[in-house]
This record gives sequence, C-alpha cells and structure tokens, in this order.
Amino acid sequence: MTKKLEICCYTVESAIEAEKAGADRIELCDNYSEGGTTPSYGAIKYCTEKLSIPVNVIVRPRGGDFLYSHEEFKIIKHDVELIKELGANGVVIGFLQSDGEIDLDSTREIVELAYPVEVTFHRAFDMCKDPLAALEQLKDLGIKRILTSGAKNRALDGADLLSKLVRKAEDKIIIMPGSGVNENNLSGLIEKTGAKEFHSSAKTFKSSQMEYFNNDIYMGGNSDIDEFKTIFADAGKIKKMAAILSDYKSLS
Repeated sequence: MTKKLEICCYTVESAIEAEKAGADRIELCDNYSEGGTTPSYGAIKYCTEKLSIPVNVIVRPRGGDFLYSHEEFKIIKHDVELIKELGANGVVIGFLQSDGEIDLDSTREIVELAYPVEVTFHRAFDMCKDPLAALEQLKDLGIKRILTSGAKNRALDGADLLSKLVRKAEDKIIIMPGSGVNENNLSGLIEKTGAKEFHSSAKTFKSSQMEYFNNDIYMGGNSDIDEFKTIFADAGKIKKMAAILSDYKSLS
C-alpha cells in the first residue's frame, strides 16, 4: 500500500498550502483550541471546489467529550448530509458511550448515511476503554480508517499500541497514527508501527497583521490563548514529511 500523508488544516489557506507542499489528503477542521470541530459551509465548499486532493471533513458539533445528546446527533446527521452534497471525499466522526465503549449504533447509522463517502473514526478512539476490542468492532462497521495516537498524548508515546493495532487490522481497516507527528519523528514512527498513512497538523502560528490591539479585552473564554495568532500548516514541514514518505515508497 502506498504511504500517504494527511494534513489537518484549520483554515482554507492552510489547505491550499498543504496541497502545494505535497499533502495527499486534507482533514478540514475548525477551532484548534477545541481539538477540532465542524468547519463552515463556506470553507467546505471552497476546499472541495478548489483542491484536487481528497478533503475529509470532521463532523463534531462541539469540543469536549464524545457522548452526544439527541439534538447533537441530529446536527451531526444534517452536517454529514450537507458535506456529501458539497462533494467531500469523506467524513471524520467518533462516538462513545458513557462507559467508554464505542457507540456502535450511532457509528453504524453515520456510516450508512455517509455512503458512498468514506468514514474515518477520529481520536475518540483513544478515549475508549479497550482499543483492541474497539478495532474489531469498527472493522465490522465498515469504517475506512482509525486516526489514533495509540491512546497516548503523542503518537510516538503510543507506538507500541499502534504497532499492535496495525498488525491486528490485517489491512481490513487503516490505522493512521496522528498527534505530534512531524518531520523529526516520522521515520521512527514508520519503522516502529508499520503504518502506511500518517496524520499531522504541521503546525506553526502566524501573527496577526493588525497594527492596533486593544489589550484590555479578549474575545474568547480563555485569556491564556493569544488571539492575535492563527494556526497554519507549515509548507516546509509538509515538504519534509512528504519527502520522507516518498523515500519509503521507493523502497517498497
């Protein structure tokens, strides 16, 4: 299987730069500080029309846990339908029960609703009770891939579990390491896990072009966040990771 690099992008500009730099696929998100939520209609439409590489869209109505209310699940279904209409390659979802088990009914319903677009189960997987058992469940539901850090904060720290998941997946489902993946540890992750797809934000932060700042107020709920910096995908980092994966492709 050809090795691929997915770049998580929080802005349209990042997605455009990521494609130019050699990304194989985009995961389009909003709200970096919340861990990623559903992006706007305009952002999805722009990316699906302007980019030539696949665009997968996260469907997550809020930050926090992955135990959703009846109303939130209705919103998720509406978003999936809209994302399909906009021509996205896939959706990225994740549902848990209160006991830490995968919410199989909700996952199955979204897989069926999303068809024929592909479905990725995101890092809600890392919050589940038994990752190896969950892998088997998601195999049976028709999930295309699982984005996971191996149940650790960073994929490098979860490399042992990632390796087990890759072997247990038996090419029936893709295990895609993500979280902290960068040009400095990608080679090691390839060797340690045997994975074929990798997920990275390649993040950097761009300062605002504003010349005037009112430092007495802030717009969000967290005064520790610098609201005059925007997360951006670093083209240089993406190029380096793409080159690493290309080298491994030539050896396979």
